[in-house]
Amino acid sequence: MAAEVLASGAARVELFDAMPSLGRKFLMAGKGGLNITHSEPFEAFCSRYGARRAQIEAMLAGFDASALRAWAAGLGVETFVGSSGRVFPTEKKAAPLLRAWLHRLRETGVSMHVRHRWLGFGERPCSLRFATPAGEIDREFDAVVLAMGGGSWARLGSDGAWLPLLAARGVAVAPLRPANCGFDLPWSAHFRERFAGLPVKPVVLSLTDRRGCLHRRQGEFVVTEDGVEGSLIYAFSALLRDAILAEGSVTVSLDLAPGRDHRRVLAELSQPRGSRSISSHLQSKVAIAGVKAGLLRECLPVEDFQQPARLAAAIKALPLRLVASRPIDEAISTAGGVRFEGLDGGQMIAALPGVFCAGEMLDWEAPTGGYLLTACLASGRVAGAAVLDWLRGQDGIQM
Repeated sequence: MAAEVLASGAARVELFDAMPSLGRKFLMAGKGGLNITHSEPFEAFCSRYGARRAQIEAMLAGFDASALRAWAAGLGVETFVGSSGRVFPTEKKAAPLLRAWLHRLRETGVSMHVRHRWLGFGERPCSLRFATPAGEIDREFDAVVLAMGGGSWARLGSDGAWLPLLAARGVAVAPLRPANCGFDLPWSAHFRERFAGLPVKPVVLSLTDRRGCLHRRQGEFVVTEDGVEGSLIYAFSALLRDAILAEGSVTVSLDLAPGRDHRRVLAELSQPRGSRSISSHLQSKVAIAGVKAGLLRECLPVEDFQQPARLAAAIKALPLRLVASRPIDEAISTAGGVRFEGLDGGQMIAALPGVFCAGEMLDWEAPTGGYLLTACLASGRVAGAAVLDWLRGQDGIQM
Protein backbone atom coordinates (compact mmCIF):
# COMPACT_ATOMS: atom_id res chain seq x y z
CA MET A 1 0.00 0.00 0.00
CA ALA A 2 2.91 2.34 0.70
CA ALA A 3 4.36 1.46 -2.72
CA GLU A 4 1.03 2.30 -4.37
CA VAL A 5 0.87 5.73 -2.75
CA LEU A 6 4.51 6.46 -3.58
CA ALA A 7 4.16 5.38 -7.20
CA SER A 8 1.06 7.55 -7.61
CA GLY A 9 3.16 10.45 -6.34
CA ALA A 10 5.73 9.95 -9.12
CA ALA A 11 8.38 8.36 -6.90
CA ARG A 12 10.54 5.57 -8.30
CA VAL A 13 9.73 2.57 -6.12
CA GLU A 14 11.44 -0.76 -5.55
CA LEU A 15 9.69 -3.40 -3.47
CA PHE A 16 11.64 -6.22 -1.78
CA ASP A 17 10.28 -9.46 -0.30
CA ALA A 18 12.23 -12.20 1.44
CA MET A 19 9.92 -14.93 0.11
CA PRO A 20 9.82 -16.47 -3.38
CA SER A 21 6.58 -14.61 -4.16
CA LEU A 22 4.84 -11.50 -2.92
CA GLY A 23 2.02 -11.29 -0.41
CA ARG A 24 2.17 -14.78 1.07
CA LYS A 25 0.79 -13.69 4.43
CA PHE A 26 -2.01 -11.86 2.62
CA LEU A 27 -2.86 -15.10 0.83
CA MET A 28 -2.81 -17.03 4.12
CA ALA A 29 -5.21 -14.48 5.62
CA GLY A 30 -7.65 -15.42 2.87
CA LYS A 31 -7.28 -19.18 3.18
CA GLY A 32 -10.61 -19.57 4.97
CA GLY A 33 -12.22 -16.56 3.27
CA LEU A 34 -10.53 -13.15 3.12
CA ASN A 35 -12.06 -11.07 5.90
CA ILE A 36 -10.82 -7.76 4.57
CA THR A 37 -12.57 -5.36 6.98
CA HIS A 38 -15.66 -4.89 9.16
CA SER A 39 -18.85 -2.94 8.54
CA GLU A 40 -19.52 -1.65 12.06
CA PRO A 41 -19.71 2.13 12.67
CA PHE A 42 -16.43 4.04 12.81
CA GLU A 43 -16.60 4.72 16.56
CA ALA A 44 -17.07 1.04 17.38
CA PHE A 45 -14.45 0.07 14.80
CA CYS A 46 -11.83 2.32 16.40
CA SER A 47 -12.60 0.96 19.86
CA ARG A 48 -11.10 -2.39 18.82
CA TYR A 49 -7.55 -1.04 19.03
CA GLY A 50 -7.31 -0.71 22.80
CA ALA A 51 -4.40 1.30 24.15
CA ARG A 52 -3.30 2.35 20.65
CA ARG A 53 -6.70 3.60 19.56
CA ALA A 54 -5.56 7.21 19.13
CA GLN A 55 -2.72 6.28 16.77
CA ILE A 56 -4.75 3.82 14.70
CA GLU A 57 -7.82 6.07 14.56
CA ALA A 58 -5.66 8.79 12.98
CA MET A 59 -4.67 6.33 10.24
CA LEU A 60 -8.23 5.10 9.71
CA ALA A 61 -9.47 8.67 9.35
CA GLY A 62 -7.78 8.67 5.94
CA PHE A 63 -8.63 5.11 4.93
CA ASP A 64 -11.53 3.49 6.75
CA ALA A 65 -13.57 0.39 5.97
CA SER A 66 -15.66 2.17 3.32
CA ALA A 67 -12.54 3.48 1.61
CA LEU A 68 -11.00 0.02 1.67
CA ARG A 69 -14.08 -1.47 -0.02
CA ALA A 70 -13.98 1.26 -2.66
CA TRP A 71 -10.28 0.58 -3.21
CA ALA A 72 -10.97 -3.14 -3.75
CA ALA A 73 -13.77 -2.30 -6.16
CA GLY A 74 -11.29 -0.18 -8.11
CA LEU A 75 -9.27 -3.35 -8.58
CA GLY A 76 -12.35 -5.15 -9.90
CA VAL A 77 -13.08 -7.00 -6.66
CA GLU A 78 -16.56 -6.43 -5.21
CA THR A 79 -17.23 -7.10 -1.52
CA PHE A 80 -20.19 -8.03 0.64
CA VAL A 81 -21.12 -7.83 4.32
CA GLY A 82 -21.57 -11.20 6.02
CA SER A 83 -24.09 -11.99 8.73
CA SER A 84 -21.56 -11.13 11.45
CA GLY A 85 -20.79 -7.73 9.93
CA ARG A 86 -17.48 -8.89 8.53
CA VAL A 87 -16.65 -7.86 4.97
CA PHE A 88 -15.42 -10.33 2.33
CA PRO A 89 -14.66 -10.28 -1.40
CA THR A 90 -17.59 -11.75 -3.32
CA GLU A 91 -15.48 -14.81 -4.18
CA LYS A 92 -14.07 -14.85 -0.61
CA LYS A 93 -10.57 -15.41 -2.02
CA ALA A 94 -7.42 -13.35 -1.57
CA ALA A 95 -5.65 -14.41 -4.78
CA PRO A 96 -7.76 -12.44 -7.31
CA LEU A 97 -7.34 -9.24 -5.29
CA LEU A 98 -3.60 -9.75 -4.88
CA ARG A 99 -3.11 -10.52 -8.59
CA ALA A 100 -5.01 -7.40 -9.66
CA TRP A 101 -3.12 -5.29 -7.13
CA LEU A 102 0.34 -6.48 -8.16
CA HIS A 103 -0.57 -6.02 -11.83
CA ARG A 104 -1.54 -2.41 -11.18
CA LEU A 105 1.65 -1.78 -9.21
CA ARG A 106 3.78 -3.12 -12.05
CA GLU A 107 1.89 -0.94 -14.53
CA THR A 108 2.72 2.13 -12.44
CA GLY A 109 6.42 1.26 -12.59
CA VAL A 110 7.02 -0.43 -9.23
CA SER A 111 10.00 -2.81 -9.50
CA MET A 112 9.59 -6.01 -7.49
CA HIS A 113 12.37 -8.20 -6.11
CA VAL A 114 11.73 -11.56 -4.41
CA ARG A 115 14.13 -13.73 -2.40
CA HIS A 116 15.72 -10.59 -0.99
CA ARG A 117 16.00 -10.90 2.78
CA TRP A 118 16.87 -7.72 4.64
CA LEU A 119 20.02 -8.12 6.76
CA GLY A 120 20.25 -4.63 8.22
CA PHE A 121 21.57 -1.18 7.46
CA GLY A 122 24.80 -0.04 5.92
CA GLU A 123 26.62 3.11 6.94
CA ARG A 124 23.54 5.28 6.28
CA PRO A 125 19.98 4.62 7.50
CA CYS A 126 18.77 4.37 3.90
CA SER A 127 21.58 2.02 2.93
CA LEU A 128 20.28 -1.55 3.04
CA ARG A 129 21.91 -4.96 2.91
CA PHE A 130 20.10 -7.96 1.42
CA ALA A 131 20.77 -11.67 1.20
CA THR A 132 19.88 -12.87 -2.31
CA PRO A 133 20.35 -16.12 -4.27
CA ALA A 134 23.36 -14.46 -5.89
CA GLY A 135 24.91 -13.43 -2.58
CA GLU A 136 24.79 -10.34 -0.38
CA ILE A 137 24.17 -6.97 -1.96
CA ASP A 138 24.09 -3.34 -0.75
CA ARG A 139 21.60 -0.78 -2.04
CA GLU A 140 21.23 2.95 -1.45
CA PHE A 141 17.87 4.74 -1.37
CA ASP A 142 16.53 8.20 -0.66
CA ALA A 143 13.91 6.80 1.73
CA VAL A 144 12.89 3.39 3.05
CA VAL A 145 9.57 1.93 4.23
CA LEU A 146 9.90 -1.14 6.46
CA ALA A 147 6.78 -3.34 6.53
CA MET A 148 8.04 -6.68 7.77
CA GLY A 149 5.10 -7.93 9.82
CA GLY A 150 5.12 -9.24 13.36
CA GLY A 151 6.62 -12.51 14.52
CA SER A 152 3.84 -15.06 14.27
CA TRP A 153 4.21 -16.45 10.75
CA ALA A 154 7.89 -17.34 10.37
CA ARG A 155 7.25 -19.74 7.50
CA LEU A 156 5.68 -16.88 5.52
CA GLY A 157 8.51 -14.44 6.28
CA SER A 158 7.17 -12.72 9.42
CA ASP A 159 9.73 -14.01 11.90
CA GLY A 160 10.46 -10.84 13.90
CA ALA A 161 14.17 -11.03 13.05
CA TRP A 162 14.11 -7.29 12.34
CA LEU A 163 13.46 -6.31 15.96
CA PRO A 164 17.03 -6.71 17.33
CA LEU A 165 18.41 -5.05 14.20
CA LEU A 166 16.34 -1.95 14.87
CA ALA A 167 16.96 -2.04 18.61
CA ALA A 168 20.72 -2.05 17.93
CA ARG A 169 20.24 1.24 16.06
CA GLY A 170 18.55 2.90 19.02
CA VAL A 171 14.98 2.41 17.79
CA ALA A 172 12.41 2.23 20.60
CA VAL A 173 10.83 -1.24 20.44
CA ALA A 174 8.52 -3.33 22.62
CA PRO A 175 9.04 -7.10 22.87
CA LEU A 176 6.86 -9.17 20.55
CA ARG A 177 4.04 -11.05 22.32
CA PRO A 178 1.36 -13.41 21.01
CA ALA A 179 -1.99 -11.84 20.11
CA ASN A 180 -5.19 -13.50 18.91
CA CYS A 181 -3.89 -16.70 20.42
CA GLY A 182 -5.08 -19.68 22.40
CA PHE A 183 -4.49 -20.25 26.11
CA ASP A 184 -3.47 -23.27 28.15
CA LEU A 185 -5.69 -25.12 30.62
CA PRO A 186 -4.71 -28.30 32.49
CA TRP A 187 -7.53 -30.51 31.13
CA SER A 188 -7.89 -34.03 32.44
CA ALA A 189 -6.93 -36.80 30.00
CA HIS A 190 -10.57 -37.92 29.80
CA PHE A 191 -11.88 -34.45 28.90
CA ARG A 192 -9.09 -33.85 26.38
CA GLU A 193 -9.60 -37.16 24.60
CA ARG A 194 -13.36 -36.75 24.38
CA PHE A 195 -13.82 -33.06 23.59
CA ALA A 196 -10.66 -31.62 22.00
CA GLY A 197 -11.57 -30.00 18.70
CA LEU A 198 -15.22 -29.35 19.58
CA PRO A 199 -16.80 -25.87 19.61
CA VAL A 200 -18.51 -24.49 22.71
CA LYS A 201 -21.44 -22.26 21.69
CA PRO A 202 -23.15 -20.07 22.51
CA VAL A 203 -21.55 -18.89 25.73
CA VAL A 204 -20.86 -15.57 27.42
CA LEU A 205 -17.32 -15.04 28.66
CA SER A 206 -16.75 -12.57 31.49
CA LEU A 207 -13.51 -11.18 32.86
CA THR A 208 -12.82 -8.55 35.50
CA ASP A 209 -9.56 -6.78 34.72
CA ARG A 210 -7.02 -5.47 37.21
CA ARG A 211 -8.77 -2.09 37.34
CA GLY A 212 -12.01 -3.75 38.38
CA CYS A 213 -13.72 -3.27 34.99
CA LEU A 214 -16.03 -6.09 33.90
CA HIS A 215 -15.75 -7.28 30.28
CA ARG A 216 -18.48 -9.51 28.82
CA ARG A 217 -18.98 -10.92 25.34
CA GLN A 218 -21.08 -13.65 23.77
CA GLY A 219 -19.64 -15.96 21.15
CA GLU A 220 -17.98 -19.31 20.78
CA PHE A 221 -14.62 -20.95 21.28
CA VAL A 222 -12.98 -24.31 20.63
CA VAL A 223 -11.61 -26.81 23.13
CA THR A 224 -8.02 -27.76 22.20
CA GLU A 225 -5.65 -30.44 23.44
CA ASP A 226 -4.00 -27.89 25.69
CA GLY A 227 -6.78 -25.41 26.47
CA VAL A 228 -8.99 -23.05 24.49
CA GLU A 229 -8.87 -20.96 21.31
CA GLY A 230 -11.27 -19.36 18.81
CA SER A 231 -12.95 -16.04 18.11
CA LEU A 232 -14.33 -15.43 21.61
CA ILE A 233 -10.93 -16.15 23.18
CA TYR A 234 -9.15 -13.97 20.62
CA ALA A 235 -11.44 -11.05 21.49
CA PHE A 236 -10.09 -11.21 25.06
CA SER A 237 -6.52 -12.27 24.23
CA ALA A 238 -4.81 -8.98 25.13
CA LEU A 239 -6.52 -8.82 28.53
CA LEU A 240 -5.88 -12.51 29.20
CA ARG A 241 -2.23 -12.40 28.13
CA ASP A 242 -1.43 -9.30 30.17
CA ALA A 243 -3.21 -10.67 33.26
CA ILE A 244 -1.22 -13.90 33.05
CA LEU A 245 2.03 -11.96 32.66
CA ALA A 246 1.18 -9.94 35.78
CA GLU A 247 -0.35 -12.63 37.99
CA GLY A 248 0.77 -16.00 36.59
CA SER A 249 -2.79 -17.06 35.72
CA VAL A 250 -6.24 -15.60 35.09
CA THR A 251 -9.72 -16.93 35.82
CA VAL A 252 -12.60 -16.24 33.45
CA SER A 253 -16.28 -16.99 33.94
CA LEU A 254 -18.47 -18.82 31.42
CA ASP A 255 -22.24 -18.51 31.18
CA LEU A 256 -23.21 -21.81 29.56
CA ALA A 257 -26.88 -20.84 29.24
CA PRO A 258 -26.91 -17.23 28.00
CA GLY A 259 -30.59 -17.43 26.99
CA ARG A 260 -31.76 -18.14 30.55
CA ASP A 261 -31.29 -16.06 33.67
CA HIS A 262 -30.09 -17.61 36.93
CA ARG A 263 -33.55 -17.76 38.48
CA ARG A 264 -34.94 -19.71 35.52
CA VAL A 265 -32.02 -22.15 35.47
CA LEU A 266 -32.42 -22.81 39.19
CA ALA A 267 -36.17 -23.31 38.86
CA GLU A 268 -35.73 -25.79 36.00
CA LEU A 269 -33.04 -27.79 37.81
CA SER A 270 -35.06 -27.87 41.03
CA GLN A 271 -37.85 -29.81 39.38
CA PRO A 272 -37.95 -33.53 40.27
CA ARG A 273 -36.07 -35.66 37.76
CA GLY A 274 -37.49 -39.03 38.84
CA SER A 275 -35.58 -41.89 37.32
CA ARG A 276 -33.83 -39.74 34.71
CA SER A 277 -30.06 -39.37 34.89
CA ILE A 278 -28.57 -36.00 35.73
CA SER A 279 -27.32 -35.80 32.13
CA SER A 280 -30.84 -36.20 30.77
CA HIS A 281 -32.14 -33.71 33.31
CA LEU A 282 -29.57 -31.10 32.26
CA GLN A 283 -30.32 -31.59 28.59
CA SER A 284 -34.11 -31.51 28.86
CA LYS A 285 -34.37 -28.64 31.34
CA VAL A 286 -31.57 -26.24 30.42
CA ALA A 287 -30.21 -27.58 27.08
CA ILE A 288 -26.84 -28.47 28.60
CA ALA A 289 -25.31 -31.47 26.81
CA GLY A 290 -22.17 -32.60 25.03
CA VAL A 291 -19.12 -30.44 25.57
CA LYS A 292 -20.99 -28.04 27.89
CA ALA A 293 -21.95 -30.93 30.16
CA GLY A 294 -18.36 -32.12 29.89
CA LEU A 295 -17.11 -28.73 31.09
CA LEU A 296 -19.37 -28.94 34.12
CA ARG A 297 -18.08 -32.41 34.99
CA GLU A 298 -14.51 -31.25 34.42
CA CYS A 299 -14.82 -28.27 36.77
CA LEU A 300 -17.29 -29.30 39.47
CA PRO A 301 -17.05 -31.84 42.28
CA VAL A 302 -19.44 -34.77 41.87
CA GLU A 303 -21.57 -33.78 44.87
CA ASP A 304 -22.47 -30.40 43.29
CA PHE A 305 -24.55 -32.20 40.66
CA GLN A 306 -26.96 -33.17 43.43
CA GLN A 307 -27.27 -29.57 44.61
CA PRO A 308 -29.51 -27.53 42.22
CA ALA A 309 -28.32 -24.21 43.64
CA ARG A 310 -24.64 -25.02 43.15
CA LEU A 311 -25.25 -26.52 39.73
CA ALA A 312 -27.28 -23.52 38.57
CA ALA A 313 -24.58 -21.14 39.82
CA ALA A 314 -21.92 -23.07 37.89
CA ILE A 315 -23.96 -23.09 34.69
CA LYS A 316 -24.28 -19.30 34.86
CA ALA A 317 -20.72 -18.61 36.04
CA LEU A 318 -18.35 -21.53 35.46
CA PRO A 319 -14.77 -20.56 36.38
CA LEU A 320 -11.95 -21.52 34.03
CA ARG A 321 -8.35 -20.86 35.08
CA LEU A 322 -6.00 -20.08 32.18
CA VAL A 323 -2.31 -20.51 32.97
CA ALA A 324 -0.35 -19.52 29.84
CA SER A 325 -0.58 -18.04 26.35
CA ARG A 326 0.20 -20.31 23.44
CA PRO A 327 3.56 -19.59 21.74
CA ILE A 328 3.98 -16.77 19.23
CA ASP A 329 4.42 -19.31 16.41
CA GLU A 330 0.81 -20.42 16.97
CA ALA A 331 -0.66 -16.92 17.26
CA ILE A 332 -2.59 -15.21 14.48
CA SER A 333 -0.79 -11.93 15.13
CA THR A 334 1.58 -10.27 17.56
CA ALA A 335 1.63 -7.27 19.86
CA GLY A 336 4.78 -5.25 20.41
CA GLY A 337 7.19 -3.87 17.85
CA VAL A 338 8.30 -0.35 16.95
CA ARG A 339 6.86 2.04 19.52
CA PHE A 340 4.85 5.00 18.26
CA GLU A 341 6.70 7.15 20.79
CA GLY A 342 9.84 6.69 18.69
CA LEU A 343 8.15 7.87 15.48
CA ASP A 344 7.22 11.27 14.12
CA GLY A 345 3.65 11.92 12.98
CA GLY A 346 4.28 10.30 9.60
CA GLN A 347 5.65 7.02 10.95
CA MET A 348 9.30 7.97 10.36
CA ILE A 349 11.72 6.55 12.93
CA ALA A 350 13.20 9.46 14.86
CA ALA A 351 16.52 7.64 15.31
CA LEU A 352 16.75 6.81 11.59
CA PRO A 353 15.84 9.80 9.37
CA GLY A 354 14.36 8.67 6.09
CA VAL A 355 13.25 5.26 7.44
CA PHE A 356 9.52 4.74 7.91
CA CYS A 357 7.51 1.82 9.35
CA ALA A 358 4.09 0.39 8.52
CA GLY A 359 1.85 -2.52 9.38
CA GLU A 360 2.02 -5.13 12.09
CA MET A 361 5.65 -4.36 12.99
CA LEU A 362 4.33 -1.25 14.76
CA ASP A 363 3.37 -1.66 18.42
CA TRP A 364 -0.40 -2.18 18.27
CA GLU A 365 -2.86 -5.06 18.22
CA ALA A 366 -6.50 -5.76 17.42
CA PRO A 367 -8.87 -8.72 17.43
CA THR A 368 -9.70 -10.70 14.32
CA GLY A 369 -12.63 -9.56 12.21
CA GLY A 370 -10.94 -7.41 9.56
CA TYR A 371 -9.43 -4.94 12.03
CA LEU A 372 -5.84 -6.16 11.61
CA LEU A 373 -5.82 -5.98 7.82
CA THR A 374 -7.61 -2.63 7.64
CA ALA A 375 -5.16 -0.95 10.01
CA CYS A 376 -2.17 -2.47 8.21
CA LEU A 377 -3.35 -1.09 4.87
CA ALA A 378 -4.21 2.29 6.38
CA SER A 379 -0.77 2.53 7.98
CA GLY A 380 0.85 1.77 4.63
CA ARG A 381 -0.98 4.69 3.05
CA VAL A 382 0.12 7.01 5.87
CA ALA A 383 3.73 5.91 5.48
CA GLY A 384 3.67 6.34 1.70
CA ALA A 385 2.24 9.84 1.91
CA ALA A 386 4.71 10.77 4.65
CA VAL A 387 7.65 9.61 2.51
CA LEU A 388 6.48 11.82 -0.37
CA ASP A 389 6.25 14.84 1.96
CA TRP A 390 9.67 14.10 3.42
CA LEU A 391 11.33 13.67 0.02
CA ARG A 392 9.91 16.96 -1.23
CA GLY A 393 11.51 18.67 1.74
CA GLN A 394 14.99 17.25 1.12
CA ASP A 395 17.51 19.26 -0.89
CA GLY A 396 19.00 17.47 -3.85
CA ILE A 397 16.29 14.81 -4.20
CA GLN A 398 14.31 14.91 -7.42
CA MET A 399 10.99 13.09 -7.67
